[in-house]
Amino acid sequence: MQMDWQGKHYAFYTNRACEFFPCHPGADPQNFNCLFCYCPLYPLGSGCGGNFIMLPNGTKDCSQCMFPHLPQNYGTVLARCAKVTELTKQLSK
Repeated sequence: MQMDWQGKHYAFYTNRACEFFPCHPGADPQNFNCLFCYCPLYPLGSGCGGNFIMLPNGTKDCSQCMFPHLPQNYGTVLARCAKVTELTKQLSK
């Protein structure tokens, strides 16, 4: 995986003015990436790679998941977004 995004400002953003910051319990405010505030990997279900639980009603509870918020996971999130694009194409047929 290419790592040319490391150290780039576009790959990390923290919104300390957000009313919910940090939105995950126990998050390190110094290393919390808000760039993927709403996880783009949610539609991948169990293939998202994050730490989630399925609620009895079938909804994913991602409140304990830090995967998209860790700076070192930026490249992995982008790579998995290609799977979301493919899923969208399949659903659009």
